[in-house]
Order: sequence, then C-alpha cells, then structure tokens
Amino acid sequence: MMQRRWTFLSTDEKKTDALQAQLKVSRVLCGLLVQRGYDDFEKARDFFRPQLGDLHSPWLMKDMRPAVDRVRRAIAAREKILVYGDYDVDGTTAVACMFSFLASLTSFVEFYIPHRYREGYGVSQAGIDYAAANGFGLIISLDCGIKSTALVADAKRHGIDFIICDHHLPDPELPPAIAILNPKQKDCSYPCKDLCGCGVGFKLITALCAELGLPDQVYLGYLDLVATAIAADIVPITGENRILAFHGLKKVNEDPCAGIRALMRLADIRKEMTLNSLVFIIAPRVNAAGRMDDARKAVLLFIEKDEAQALAFAEMLHQDNSDRKEADSSITEEALALIENDPAFAGQKTTVVYQEHWHKGVVGIVASRLIEKHYRPTVVLTRSGDYAAGSARSVAGFNLYEAIHACREYLIGYGGHFAAAGMTLLPENVPAFARAFEKAVESSITPDQLVPEIVIDAEVTFSDLSIPLYQLISQMEPFGPGNMRPVFLAKGVRDTGHSKILKEQHTRFVLQQQEKIFTGIGFGMADQFCLLQNDAPVDIVFTLDLNEWNGTSSLQLKVIDCRPAAGNTSK
Repeated sequence: MMQRRWTFLSTDEKKTDALQAQLKVSRVLCGLLVQRGYDDFEKARDFFRPQLGDLHSPWLMKDMRPAVDRVRRAIAAREKILVYGDYDVDGTTAVACMFSFLASLTSFVEFYIPHRYREGYGVSQAGIDYAAANGFGLIISLDCGIKSTALVADAKRHGIDFIICDHHLPDPELPPAIAILNPKQKDCSYPCKDLCGCGVGFKLITALCAELGLPDQVYLGYLDLVATAIAADIVPITGENRILAFHGLKKVNEDPCAGIRALMRLADIRKEMTLNSLVFIIAPRVNAAGRMDDARKAVLLFIEKDEAQALAFAEMLHQDNSDRKEADSSITEEALALIENDPAFAGQKTTVVYQEHWHKGVVGIVASRLIEKHYRPTVVLTRSGDYAAGSARSVAGFNLYEAIHACREYLIGYGGHFAAAGMTLLPENVPAFARAFEKAVESSITPDQLVPEIVIDAEVTFSDLSIPLYQLISQMEPFGPGNMRPVFLAKGVRDTGHSKILKEQHTRFVLQQQEKIFTGIGFGMADQFCLLQNDAPVDIVFTLDLNEWNGTSSLQLKVIDCRPAAGNTSK
C-alpha cells in the first residue's frame, strides 16, 4: 500500500460568502471557484461560458506580420511549401491543420513528419535535405524548430526560408528564420504564454484567414484538432486554452473531422467526449503511430475527408496502439521483476533499468508505469544500434533535467525538461550512469518528493453531495492542469457492511456518514479494504461521478485514497 501525502488547498471564506450571495448556488461550488480565481460574478460567468470572441488577436504575437506576408508571397508565386511537424499528437494535429488549410489555397504544399528512430525529434537533416532536393522554398515548422539554429541556417544556405511555430522555451540564440511565432520569446507580448504547438499554428491560420478575408468558420473548423493537441500536450486549461478546449470539445461531439470520428467509432464511444477522453482514447492511438511505426499515417488520418478511407487509417492506428499496449505491458512486467530481484533497490532514491531487447517506442510509458508502482525518478533504457538509449520520468516537483545534466560525463547526448527527458550513452556506461544518477538525485530530492501527493480542494459531508452539485461541477469542464477535477475529503465515514473486493484488485465501497449512504469504486484499492473492517471509521478522498444504470442516474464516489479516521468521527 503506497503512502500518499494529503495536501489541502485553502479557501478565502469571505470571498466565498460574497460569491455565494451573488450566484445563489452551493457554497461548495463557490469555494471551488474562489480557489481558482473566479471570485466575482463576471469572472464566474466568463469561466462557465467561454466565448470565442474572447480569443486574443493573432496579431499580438511577435513576427505574425512577416509570417503572414511570407506565406502570402509563397502562395502568389506558386512556391513549394513544406509543412513540417513532430511525430506526437501536438505535432501531427498541427501539421494536419496547417496542411489542410494551405491545400485549400495552393496545390504546391506537402507535409513532412520525421521518423522517430531514423531522424529523432524535431527538425532533422534528412528533412532539410528532402526540402532542398525537391525545390521547396518555404518550410513551416510546427511544435519544433525553436532549438534548430544550425539546421535552419543550413536551410537558408539552400535558399529555403523558415517560419517556426513552436511553444518550447527558446535558447538565447534564435534560429535565422523569416519569422518565429512563439509566445515564450522574451520580447513577445502575446498574452497566452501556454499555447501548445498546434495552438500556435492555429493562430497563424487565424491571421491568414483575416488577411485573406476568409470567414471565421474556416479556422474554427480546426478546433477539434486543436482541442486534441491541448489535451495530449497537458498545457494549462486556463485563459485562451480553456476557450479553445471548450469549443473544440463541442466540435468533437457535434461535428468532428472524419479521422476523429473514425477513432471514436473503433473505440466504441457512446458517451459525450471530454478532455479526459481525448487524453486516454484518442491521444494514445495517435501517439502509437510514431511509437510503433510511422507517424505520417496520423496526419493522413486527420486530413482525410472520405469516411471509409479515414476508417482504414484509424484501423492502422488502432492496431499500432494494440501493439504498443502489448509491448508496454510485457516490458513493464519484466522491469518490475528486475526491480524486485535487486536487493539494493529498497534503499535507493531512483530506478534505472536496462534490457537490450525492449522496444524503444514504449520506454517512456514504461518509466511512468514504474513510477506508479515505485514512486521515484526513473530511467528506462534499451539498445539502439551501438548505443543504449532511453527515457526518464520524474516525480512531482523534482527537476529531472538537472539531475541528468549532472551525469553528462557518462552520456553521449541528452535533452528534455523538468519532468521528462531522453538520453543516449554507451552500453558499458549504463552502470556508471545509474550510480551517478542515484547520487545526483539523492543529494537534491526531499523526503516529501518521494511520496505522491493528493491535492484536496475541500472537506465536505455526505449531506453536501447531490446530483445538482455534480451537474454544476460538470459545467467546470474541461478539466486539466490549472483546472483539475475537484477532489473532496469526507471524514469519519463507516462501512455499511456491504463493501467488497472486485476482481481481486478493486474495492466497491458502500459508506455511511450520519444518515446518508453513498456507493463508490476505488480502482486498484483492494489492499485498502482491510481499513473498512471492524466498524472502524475512515477518512476518504474522492471525486464525484454519476452512475447510470437501467435508465436511472445516481451519484457515486470515485475513491482515490482512504486512511483511518483522524479527529472527531460521526456515526
């Protein structure tokens, strides 16, 4: 049973009282809104009713004018344009949006997705060589390019201009591009700094529509793909991203592109799609194309108009995802066995595992799986040609990149950010790297960072909970970073005697507080069933869910954690 830290968010009681007086709704909901900064009527209204009219003008973004002018010149001169993007969800959706838009204006446009294993992440030399050999005069890069200074310079020597649409942090030296659209540039005044790569490309399409006098429905037609990228790239769901995600989800549910509709059909989706659905249903199938084979097919899926052909592409992605799940499951099982057979592991602050035969496409996923079981910074390595290569994942609050940077003497190459990274090294250096990584992490990680955290929004009683409250909370969708699904604490609840273990893994809770009884499900919580016995009161942490069965709806709890009750209890 993995211990978890419970962290409680504070609430301004006076602001909550004032907001409740204005909104005349549940005080629990008002407290949630105040915590998130929506502490008066107007802010709450804008939060619940995001308006497309509140999207920022694309012209506020640095270099938008030269970018638009260069695209217009290319179209007018019938110049060949190459739309270039990364192989993940953000990159492939961005390429699909930009390619589809430009293809409606010119026949001189192609797209290019680098192969994950032959070319690696971002702008590649192979991509530049392809553009030079085939007479392209302009490359528009999406979700990559901001760090490709040398390659953009090489393209320039071939007479190829670059427009970079990226959202990653720039280095001090910027590539010599015609235009760089990136709100994270120090001198860019664009208000929303947290757009995903597809979002930046969307703003260029928006500006081009305005310049060419095209109706708003042209650029708004890509909102389903933009919402998919926002969900997959885990950007904050606040401000402009919330507006894009909100209206993008409406399009996903009402009129998705043929590719998304095909993926939903294969996944047998019967309920309304949420941002969570995009993260766990659509995104894995799109990412699997690049992990297991070639991500070009993901773009082909998203740009396809014919329903039958879109379904054929979706079936390819669906199969890639099945292969990915099989590899992920077997490698995770092997890795856990390696850990359990290592007598030194219990005293370590890190996990480093290496097997030559593991599939490169899933090592990052496996690292995340291992953290779910053993909560510590984790590196999973496999053989890649003459080298060992792999991915690292961090625990909340710990700077993984700095720890890997401290081990650079054992690495041939590395890159990444605070929470995730990748590296390449000689196989014979794996043991030395593992020791150095353990030393680097041990010297800087805090005890709290080795215990997973559950952030709790509010303490409630069972009498506070109702279907109307659930319906109001549902209107806070889309949930994601910066606007997470509310997590509640209920203290001193007791088992009614009807709770039970399901499939040896999960617990079905039937709990009582005062006179109110609620059922709930705790996935993977069979090991905590013992806490419910002997009529001992427990404190539970949960989110609200709706159970629909035989045409009736009832409120149920999705239990995240429980522990023996502390303080006063009620029976």
